[in-house]
Amino acid sequence: MILRSSISGITIVVKWGRCIYANLRKFIQFNLTISVAALLINVVATLSSSDIPLNAVQLLSVNLIMDTLGALALATEQPTNLLMNLPPVGRRLEISFF
Repeated sequence: MILRSSISGITIVVKWGRCIYANLRKFIQFNLTISVAALLINVVATLSSSDIPLNAVQLLSVNLIMDTLGALALATEQPTNLLMNLPPVGRRLEISFF
């Protein structure tokens, strides 16, 4: 919600919106990286020793801890003026990580 009807108020809203978008992209990338790494570790360990190193409950608890820490780290990130130099993002643009 825009509290001030001036240009400075609009720029603050745009800056925070871009910060939220950037933080969501970072969180999704972090979450995918952690999930793929846990999956690969489990698959490689299972294939090499035929014993499951982490069961489902342990994997879920590791995922919960990592998601919580990642969300807290990215939620506290403040917007910078560099975000205003980025081009606008469309409403239907897919999130890409590369």
